[in-house]
Amino acid sequence: MAAAAARHSTLDFLLGATADCNAILKALQPIFQEQGMTETVHNWEDHGYLATYIKKNGSFANLRIHPHGLVLVDLQNYNDHTKGREEADQLLNKVEERMKELFHGNIKRVKRLPAILRGGVIDRYWPTADGRLVEYDIDEVVYDEDSPFQNIKILHSKQFGNILILSGDVNLAESDLAYTQAIMGSGKEDYTGKEVLILGGGDGGILYEIVKLKPKMVTMVEIDQMVIDGCKKYMRKTCGDVLDNLKGECYQVLIEDCIPVLKRYAKEGRMFDYVINDLTAVPISTSPEEDSTWEFLRLILDLSMKVLKQDGKYFTQGNCINLTDALTLYEEQLSRLYCPVEFSKETVCVPSYMELWVFYTIWKKQTDI
Repeated sequence: MAAAAARHSTLDFLLGATADCNAILKALQPIFQEQGMTETVHNWEDHGYLATYIKKNGSFANLRIHPHGLVLVDLQNYNDHTKGREEADQLLNKVEERMKELFHGNIKRVKRLPAILRGGVIDRYWPTADGRLVEYDIDEVVYDEDSPFQNIKILHSKQFGNILILSGDVNLAESDLAYTQAIMGSGKEDYTGKEVLILGGGDGGILYEIVKLKPKMVTMVEIDQMVIDGCKKYMRKTCGDVLDNLKGECYQVLIEDCIPVLKRYAKEGRMFDYVINDLTAVPISTSPEEDSTWEFLRLILDLSMKVLKQDGKYFTQGNCINLTDALTLYEEQLSRLYCPVEFSKETVCVPSYMELWVFYTIWKKQTDI
């Protein structure tokens, strides 16, 4: 049987004036003592009080009183039955009521956040690209496997459907057609009769949408067969039946590392109307000389330009719109490619990302003859 998750609840008070730490402690002590909790108090001159309360069942509370008027309550218990959750909520309710009685409206802010569940079977917490914590409405682990390249999770969200998560990064949900459309040019391109190269894209979303547009041939290069296997079974709203076979009337899927493939195509002189890079977002790091992902991105860009027709277009994701330094640095890298290029960018709301996402269109600069 899986261990119960730990439930971490918080209650914060920002007072309208400095705090009488001793008076607050004496006012709140009975609430914890009524629960049969053992008390330990630490007192620092000019730095307030920390009182810890421990129950025989292992649950505990911390009461931190800062002299400048910040009072914090942290409560941790096991989320193994309804009674335990109700007891925790009741204790926090009593603390809130007592504080309001004590200060008679001289509280600037009271904040109680939803409890965080730690160590549960289902992990609902995934950070955004710019480091904010998001709690998803995940209710089922659909798929969880380790490939030779990465951890692959597909989790079910009540809002977004199944979500593909690769090594901790939210990649794509069944709700995220906006992502696929943006990385294909937002409906402004005519793929009819065109040669298209997709780098990555193992969820099958881009391939599925492009095949509908009557291209001449689409070549998708995906290194991880297990991503394809998981998505063709559990992400069919995204990929349809396009991943059921690695070859179709107007497409082929190569299970290979894209770098040797790009080098081979460049050597052969094979050219594409569109190259779509769905491999990785722009790195968060702003130190290209220290981050190998930047080196990888530059290599992909250079090789892609070598197989892109003179009037072709290269599409890729950038990153979260808030990561302005990283995006600016990416744009600087574009000026260092073997051939001069120009670019445009578009910002799109991708539902499951819960943040605005930047997409790039890059093309070779036309030289006057």
